[in-house]
Order: sequence, then structure tokens, then C-alpha cells
Amino acid sequence: MNIEHLIYDYLIEQGMLESVAIYLNALILLAALITIAVVIDLIIKKIIIEVFIRFTTRTKTNFDDLLVSNKVPNNIAHIIPLIVVMEFLPQVFVDFPYFERLFEKGLQVFAIILTLWIVRSLLKALRDYFKTVASLKDKPIDSYIQVFMIVAWVLGILSAFAIITGIEFIKFLTTIGAASAVIILVFKDTILGFVASIQVSINDMVRIGDWITFDKYGADGDVIEINLSTVKVQNFDKTITTIPTYALISDSFKNWRGMEDADGRRIKRALNIKLDSIKYLSHEEVIALKEIHLISAYIETRQSDINSYNTNNHVNKELLLNGRNLTNIGLFRKYMETYIENHSGTNKEMMIMVRQLEPTEQGIPIEMYAFSSDKRWQNYEYIMADIFDHLIAAVPYFNLAIFELPSNSTFAGYKK
Repeated sequence: MNIEHLIYDYLIEQGMLESVAIYLNALILLAALITIAVVIDLIIKKIIIEVFIRFTTRTKTNFDDLLVSNKVPNNIAHIIPLIVVMEFLPQVFVDFPYFERLFEKGLQVFAIILTLWIVRSLLKALRDYFKTVASLKDKPIDSYIQVFMIVAWVLGILSAFAIITGIEFIKFLTTIGAASAVIILVFKDTILGFVASIQVSINDMVRIGDWITFDKYGADGDVIEINLSTVKVQNFDKTITTIPTYALISDSFKNWRGMEDADGRRIKRALNIKLDSIKYLSHEEVIALKEIHLISAYIETRQSDINSYNTNNHVNKELLLNGRNLTNIGLFRKYMETYIENHSGTNKEMMIMVRQLEPTEQGIPIEMYAFSSDKRWQNYEYIMADIFDHLIAAVPYFNLAIFELPSNSTFAGYKK
């Protein structure tokens, strides 16, 4: 007695029509097979998960814990029930070869989907594990995982279509190749993002945790995620800006990593001095400025050199223009440099410079170029403000004036 016809024979003995009995036989066997598969699936899943949990408690690595949390054991457990169903399917549809082929294709497609589930959960576990590795925390792991997942999904979908249509996989790929232009158009952003992710990683342009400024997209903050299509930046006001990944190689942006890796943060700011306040210093004015402690020694040495030059060259000093002279802007520039060199907030191992820039319609800029020893934003701003608070207040002591655009108060004393 054949097992596949056991129910059929019983129904015939009970006087049921042969045409009805054969269909009921197939339906009952299919229901029984599905029930057995579900029971096996539940049992196998419980066993595998239990084994994984016991195994994870005995290991030091957290990778196995991530496998469990990403449901890798759950997906693997479906393999055995699927094999059981595929093995006994011919017995269920022994009298219906057409339905057997139809269900067989369906199971093959499900096997592809199950494989994709397993690959996806495994890749997610790998992604989470790599993010715990110190040397990989700042790498665009999400981009690579997404690329592998896209490749897997494309191959899976193509395989499923090949099974459904009955076309060989190689021939199906050849057919798809003819429509590659359409595929490239549809996946343009994905392809651009993939290429950009590779270039960003190889050239080390951006890492997770970098502070970047991207004016085009209004981004100014820390990179918190890099994936295949977008880069997420958490701005300092806690908003999130999303930037296309390919924009990192097609547009210009500023990465502050170099500053954060350096020993100091640059301070580069200028004071605009009014041109009509610049002058030579008389002997009396030089004597008065010697009272400024930071530059008194410099003035003494410099004035001695100037007097020696003028004396040796018989310069007529009744007119200040003749010979060599000290200027108020020159002494102020030296004062700025000395003050910055002695300020506790500047890094003395890095460049310190005060320079005179090209005159403009807003005066002559005297620019400070130095580096703060503390790179933290709040402390950096405090150091810079502390320096310029002092320098701005020091300007009048050199009989200089800072340029500023006129306001209503400028003309308050004038009458029509």
C-alpha cells in the first residue's frame, strides 16, 4: 500500500467518487505536510536558539550575541522544514504533476528569499560587530553592507525570475544586460553613492565623528552615519542634515578633523585701523609708550638703533619724516605679537604671527594668526574673545582708532 494513496484508497472504500477522492487526498496530504513542517520549524527553532544562547554565555566575544539579536538562528531554523517539504512534495502531488512543478517553483523562490533573509541578518550582525571594533568605528560600514545587500537582492530577484519563467540564469542575465541602460538610470543614485562611498573610504575624506561644514546643505556638525546613499550630520543645534553621499566628492565642504588632530585651533582675525590715525611718534610719545611693560625693552632697543642710524647719517630730525622713526601702528603690531606670545591660552609651539594686510576702504587690517592651546569650541571662543577684548581696548593707548561704519550716533551732534 502506497502512503501517498492511503487516504485515496480509504475514501474510495467509503464510496466516494474517484475524481473527488483524488483531490481530497492531495489536499489532506498537503495540509498534513504543512502541519508537520510548522511543528518541525518550531522545534528546530527552539533547539537552535537554545544552543546559540548557551554558546554565547560561554564566549567572550559579542559577535554571537549579535547573531542572536539579529535573528540569524531563527532564519537558519527554517532551512530544515523547507527541505522536508521539498522532499515529500512529490508524494503529495503524485497525481498532479502540473501542481507539483508549480509548488516546486514556489518553494525554490521561497528558498531564495530565505537565503536573502539569512544573508541580511548575517550582514546586520557583522555591521553591528564592526561598529564595536575601535579601528572600524569611523568607517562607512553601512555603505559596504548596503552594497553587499543590494548585490544579493539583485542576484536573488534575477534567480527568482529565471525560475518562474523557466529561462536559464545565464540567458536571463544576457537579456537583462540588454536593458542595462534602464537599470543604470533607475539605480543612478545608488551607483553614484556606491562609487562615492568607495572614494570617501579610500581617500579617508570623512569618518564617522568628524566635524564637517557643508554650506550648500546647511550642515555644520558631527557626522553620525555614512551609508550608501546619504550622510547624516548632527548639527550643533541638534538638528539632523542629510547629504547625498556623492555630494562629498562632487561639491566642496570643510572637514575640521585636521584641526582636531593638531595641537591647537587656529585664531585668525584682524583689527581694521583707520588710516588717518597712523603717524610717526615724537620723542615725547615714545617716552610715554615706554611705560607699557610688554614692549618697553623693545622700544628701548629699537630707539637706540634708530638714534644711532640717524646720528651716523647726520639726519635732520627737526622734520619727523627724515631718517628712521617709530610709528604708532608698528609699536601696536609689536605689542599684539608680544601679548599673544605671553597669553596663557595660546600654543607657544605653533605659529604666532601678527601681520599687516593690504589697505582697504575700511582701513588697514592688522591680523593676528595664532593657535589656541584648548581646541574645545566653548573654551576656544573664550580665549579668542579674551585676547581681542584686550587688544581692542589697547588701541587708543597708541593713538590709533579702529574703523567702523558710521551709525546714527555718529551724526547725533550735527544740526541741519
